[in-house]
Amino acid sequence: MSDWQPKRFWKQAQAEACEDGFTVLLDGRPVRTPAKAPLAVPTHTMADAIAKEWDAQDKVIDPRTMPVTRGANAAIDKVRTQRDEVIAMLAEYGDSDLLCYRAAGPEGLIQKQAEAWDPMLDWAADALGVRLAVGEGVMHVAQNPEALGKLRDELAAFDEFALAAVHDLISLSGSLILALGVTREAVAVEKAWLLSRVDEHWQIAQWGEDEEATAAEAIKRQAFEDAARFYRFSLT
Repeated sequence: MSDWQPKRFWKQAQAEACEDGFTVLLDGRPVRTPAKAPLAVPTHTMADAIAKEWDAQDKVIDPRTMPVTRGANAAIDKVRTQRDEVIAMLAEYGDSDLLCYRAAGPEGLIQKQAEAWDPMLDWAADALGVRLAVGEGVMHVAQNPEALGKLRDELAAFDEFALAAVHDLISLSGSLILALGVTREAVAVEKAWLLSRVDEHWQIAQWGEDEEATAAEAIKRQAFEDAARFYRFSLT
């Protein structure tokens, strides 16, 4: 039983308008989420991307090749049902944002972190009205409660589909500021990912590349890019 995989049973997947937005039909039958909720998404672009993922399945269904479908399922089954808890969890990243924790040395790493991260913190101060404090090492850096409240308000403004995407952008990068920068198009997706990997890439430059770590990063980078694409699909 553990080797069982769901098999393709449909001939055609098609995006269609529905009462709550757009859905996907498999041979005329609407797709449902794993929790058996109707799959209704906010844009035709998202529904069409989901339909293409279903059409691309061969003999068995491989969810790993269906990031837009997974994102929609998460938005409907998880984020929608526990929205306040998701917002609270993500808001905590503002109090421990990657960009705020700097190395005490060596000087080369200190400079690279400052060059990479200071512009994003400056952007947050200008665009969001949020100035986060910076410290050295891993000890907690206390942040202004008013600033954290503004970041929470930013998260609360997203619908469940955008919030599902932002969840992945934050958790994969370790930075609420980078995630918001991506959603506001203040930083390109590819650059945001590289900014989140300054420490790791410094270590690679010093000690060389580890094949397993490189493979793991490639998977995370693809997931980050998928999340950014899902966010765009949630809008138009």
